[in-house]
Amino acid sequence: MNLDFLHFSFLDLLDIILVAVLLYYIYKLLKGTVAINIVVGIALIFLIWKITQALHMEMLSGILGYLLSGGVIALIIVFQQEIRKFLLMIGTTNFTNKRGFLKQLKFLQSEINSETDTQTIVKTCKSFSKSRTGALIVIERTNNLDFIINSGDRMNAIVNEVLLESIFFKNSPLHDGATVIRDNNIVATRVILPVSENERIPARFGLRHRAAIGVTEKTDAVCVLVSEETGEISYIKDGEFVLFKDTVELEEKLQKDLTE
Repeated sequence: MNLDFLHFSFLDLLDIILVAVLLYYIYKLLKGTVAINIVVGIALIFLIWKITQALHMEMLSGILGYLLSGGVIALIIVFQQEIRKFLLMIGTTNFTNKRGFLKQLKFLQSEINSETDTQTIVKTCKSFSKSRTGALIVIERTNNLDFIINSGDRMNAIVNEVLLESIFFKNSPLHDGATVIRDNNIVATRVILPVSENERIPARFGLRHRAAIGVTEKTDAVCVLVSEETGEISYIKDGEFVLFKDTVELEEKLQKDLTE
């Protein structure tokens, strides 16, 4: 009896882990987007192609085979934005951060606790909302944000309500731009963010919202912002507005996202 298929080496284990990481990145990239429906459609076409091959349906299998073999270029065109974001995600993963790499392998862990003081952030934003104080807070997750941090003024201070209020005070020289938080430390202020060019964003949203959407489109960071005009608090993740009914739910969502 041939038992060669039971042979399992370290390289086999490494192969499985790398494939799992790749699939995790792809799922993370496509989750909640229209692109996931395209992937499902391609998977169904591939399945039908294999079935037609097994049933020796030469004409149909030939057509589907040509369609799939010539579809690589089409996929690059269709998934241009997703591929760009995927490469940026890989290239900016914060492997030097003490939790950065481990967060990528969350499915191999039981739990990771966030160090970020989400309660203080949400409480401060609630205060900003009442006083109509504009604010834009970017919280780093696994993608390293040094490429935007370098555009602002660096600092190193633990997150606290008084400091955030001082930064975003209307007459403060630091209130323009975004503030970046990493591991519960405010690491930069007056940061310039990439502005989203998404034409679907309603005209009522200003530059602050477009900047928050832009940075979350290009990285896995999350943004909490307060509108200076309306006092409305917004939470943005993956280039999309995340809905919440009150600040309690906002804190829960923020805490959950920072432990993923």
